[in-house]
Amino acid sequence: MTKTFVLAPDSFKESLTALEACLAMQRGILQVYPEAICVTVPMADGGEGTVDALISSMQGKQVS
Repeated sequence: MTKTFVLAPDSFKESLTALEACLAMQRGILQVYPEAICVTVPMADGGEGTVDALISSMQGKQVS
């Protein structure tokens, strides 16, 4: 049976963005469960990292 994980962290202030946290979690899970399915959903609480989380989740890009 394949395990599925939903990874939905907020950022870790001044160390990891929400996307970086998702990817770190995914790497750890795949080391233990190589066949696992990881669904990454970077989250934000409206503070710093919110724009990055929205761009990531919507497959968007930032335009100045």
